[in-house]
Amino acid sequence: MTAPLTDIPLRTINGETTTLAAYAGKVLLVVNVASKCGLTPQYAGLEALYREKREAGFEVLGFPANDFAGQEPGTDDEIRQFCSLNYDVSFPLFSKIAVTGAAIHPLFEALTHAQPEATGEGPMREKLRAFGTPNPAPGVLWNFEKFLIDRNGRVVGRFAPDVTADDPRLRAAVEAALAGD
Repeated sequence: MTAPLTDIPLRTINGETTTLAAYAGKVLLVVNVASKCGLTPQYAGLEALYREKREAGFEVLGFPANDFAGQEPGTDDEIRQFCSLNYDVSFPLFSKIAVTGAAIHPLFEALTHAQPEATGEGPMREKLRAFGTPNPAPGVLWNFEKFLIDRNGRVVGRFAPDVTADDPRLRAAVEAALAGD
């Protein structure tokens, strides 16, 4: 038996120890992020969604990962500075982790197990085939994959990396989670 999502130890980008229990009762969008990816501009949309919905009990949680083509090479301090200066990120960021492979962080292992299929899966996987074999499902495909967790700590959605924060499918899922549907 694995620990509930809320009990998995995490470390903030500032080095503080925490868990998802610190966000109890909120809707969470957990995203593996990277600073040097073609999808990095998604930081802007994620920040806009966070600012729009945070008063309703919504949090975006960013987890930097260097698992894909070395696109997050920086230290935690460099990542925090990049996000602040380039995208004015105010949502919580966490210490860099692995989201695939043998060193996968327990949070992402639990998330992929809880929600093995992603909405919007397909187009991005096909693009990545041109560069080699993409990470096999149900593993995280690439940077900016998103997991939606409801107020009760249940994983209720997963979105492919190229599904942006303004995509109607993601927005509808966030609205439904905030409404308690």
